[in-house]
Amino acid sequence: MSSEQNQTLPPQTQDQQPGHETEMNPRPNYEPRFPGSGRLNGKIAIVTGGDSGIGRAVAVLFAREGADVAVLYLNESEDAAETKRLVEREGRRCLSIAGDVGDPEFCRSAVDQVIRELGKLDILINNAAEQHPKGDIEEITPDQLDRTFRTNIFGYFYMTQGSMPHLKEGAAIVNTTSVTAYRGSPDLLDYSSTKGAIEAFTRSLAKKIAEKGIRVNGVAPGPIWTPLIPSTFPAEKVKTFGADTPMKRPG
Repeated sequence: MSSEQNQTLPPQTQDQQPGHETEMNPRPNYEPRFPGSGRLNGKIAIVTGGDSGIGRAVAVLFAREGADVAVLYLNESEDAAETKRLVEREGRRCLSIAGDVGDPEFCRSAVDQVIRELGKLDILINNAAEQHPKGDIEEITPDQLDRTFRTNIFGYFYMTQGSMPHLKEGAAIVNTTSVTAYRGSPDLLDYSSTKGAIEAFTRSLAKKIAEKGIRVNGVAPGPIWTPLIPSTFPAEKVKTFGADTPMKRPG
């Protein structure tokens, strides 16, 4: 089939990561599709990478289900402000906290701020990530390798370490991994390696803290239309993003 027949999105690109949801065409569909049923009433959640994409969808859905939410983000202040507005539109409180989850001190201070301002912590969503495609393994610099692992897996450790003193029986940790952890990705060697590490981290942590009554789960999305995509790939690749899925489109 031609690339025109495989087209799923308008060609587009953004010139820096993590990317901005406000510049995407079409805008991602993050709206919850059903009325809330109060399943998270009284809960407090942290969502890293919560300004846009999967993180925003989680934050807004959690708010609809009754949770107050703290959204951690790197520097996308406009997207974070919109997520805060959407959470508050659901009648819930929202903190937006800017910083780098690859920095253990930021992770500790962010959790401390949540405890001070929202009173407790029940749910940790480790979701922040970055990716930098390269055609050959020789092109992956030590700086890129360190940066990708620092954000994608070190950040999960740091956020969990900062959160554990506050998580009680019945709490939950959810880690965002990726389909690339299972099927690989030839142009995202370091990214897919971190996602495999998240899979092992999730399984190991689940066994470690089950005795505390704290659940740990992972979610491994396929191709999802988030700001990471146009800020990572050239316009021609974005144009056919998700075409190789059974639905012939991204989520």
